[in-house]
Amino acid sequence: MESASSTPKDIKQALAEQLPPLTANAAAIEADRCLYCYDAPCTHACPTHIDIPRFIKKIASNNLRGSAETIFASNLLGATCARVCPVQELCEGACVLGADHKPISIGRLQRYAMDYARDHHSYPVVKAAPTGRAIAIVGAGPAGLSCAGELAKLGHAVTVFEKRSQPGGLSTYGIIALREPVDIALEEARMIESLGVAIKTGVDFGSDLALSTLQKDFDAVVVSVGLGRTPGLGIEGEEAIFDGMELIEASKTGAGSLKVGCNVIVIGAGNTAVDCAIIARRLGADRVTMVYRRTDREMSCYEHEYDFARKEGIEFRFLTQPSRVVLEGGISIGLECLRVELGKPDASGRPAPMIVKGSEFVLTADQIVKAIGQNKPSLAAHLGLETKKGFIAVDANFQTSLAGVYAIGDCIRASGAASTVMAVQDGKLAAAAIHQQFAQQAAPVEVR
Repeated sequence: MESASSTPKDIKQALAEQLPPLTANAAAIEADRCLYCYDAPCTHACPTHIDIPRFIKKIASNNLRGSAETIFASNLLGATCARVCPVQELCEGACVLGADHKPISIGRLQRYAMDYARDHHSYPVVKAAPTGRAIAIVGAGPAGLSCAGELAKLGHAVTVFEKRSQPGGLSTYGIIALREPVDIALEEARMIESLGVAIKTGVDFGSDLALSTLQKDFDAVVVSVGLGRTPGLGIEGEEAIFDGMELIEASKTGAGSLKVGCNVIVIGAGNTAVDCAIIARRLGADRVTMVYRRTDREMSCYEHEYDFARKEGIEFRFLTQPSRVVLEGGISIGLECLRVELGKPDASGRPAPMIVKGSEFVLTADQIVKAIGQNKPSLAAHLGLETKKGFIAVDANFQTSLAGVYAIGDCIRASGAASTVMAVQDGKLAAAAIHQQFAQQAAPVEVR
C-alpha cells in the first residue's frame, strides 16, 4: 500500500482548530453561568493565577478590553494558554460547578477575550520609565517571551535570541495545529515585540553567540532553551523511524508535502505521541496504533487526551516493548516487539517493564514514529552550569550556578510536569526576581 501525501492545504483543513471560537451570544451565556466565587479555586488552580472570575465578569458586562487586561496582568501569553492548557486538569477541573454540573468553559472564554485583544490590537503598553538595564534572553519559546514581556513592562531593554527562523518555540513548531495554529503563536511574539522587545532569529547560542559576549554586553542573561531532540530507542533499524517532533513541525509549517503511511505505529504514550497519532489519522492513515511498554494507568498523557485519541479511532497496544524495525529494501514493513510484565517501581516511580522471554511478535507498519520524550539540555554541560537530574539547576530566584545567569522553562523542570503555562509562569517570576535584584544594586549611569 502506498503512503498518502498531504499538501499544506490538506493539512490545514484536516488539522483546523478543534473548537470554533465562541459567538458573542454563547460567550455571554457561558459567562453568566459563573458564580464569581470569592477566593476562587479556579484561580488557585491556574499556575499563572489569572483572576478568572474577574475576567469572566467583564465578559458578562461586555467589557472585553477590561477582560483582556485582566488576563494580560497575570499571563502575557493568554492566547496560547487558552488553547493549549490542560484546563480539565487545572482551572476547569477546580470549578465548583464541576461536581454536580458542567464546569465553566474557562479556556474558551479566555480565548474569546484574547481574540478580541488580537482583533482590536488591545495589547499591554509599557508605562515604566527606562531603567538603563539590558537583559539578554536565549530562546523565544513561551518562557522566554513571557520573561521578555514582563521585563519590558518594568522598563528594561530586552533582546531575545532565537535559533529557529521564527519565534514561539513549541507553540510555533511543536504543538499540533488543531490546538494552536502557527499564526496565534507568531501574533503573540509580535505583541511581545510591540512592548519594545527585540527578537533576533537565526542566532544559534553557543556557535553564533557566546555566553561571555552576552555577559559583557548585558546586565543579566536568561537561558530558556527548552529540551533537546527525541532520544534514541537503541534498536536495530531505528534509522527508518520518524521523529515525532519533526512530524508535528512538518504538519505545522506546511513545508512541502507530508507523507503519512497507511498503517502507522507511534511509539510512546505522552501528549506528543497522541498528537503524532492524531496527525497520522487525520492525514489519511487507515490504521494508527500507539505502542507503550506499560499500561494505560502509567501513561503520561492527560486522561482527556487519551479519550480524544480513542474517539479518533486510534488503537493502543500496552505492555509492548519495541525490539527491532523490520525492513525490506531499507523501508519499514513492521515493528518487532516483545511482551512485557510490570515489576517493581523504577527510578521514575512507575512499575518497571520486565521483558517476557520468547514473546516476540511483529506489528505490521509502513511508517513508525517515535515520541518518547526529549533529551535533557546539553547546554548545561557546555556552559559549565550545575545540574539537577540532568536539568539546569536554579535557586528560588531562577539564578543558575553562574551569577547573573538565570534559567527558566522546560530546561529546569527537574520535577513536576512540563507545560506551556508553567513555562509562562517561570518567565513571569524570573522577571520579577531579576527586577528585584537590580533594585538592590546601584543604578547604571547610562541608559542603553
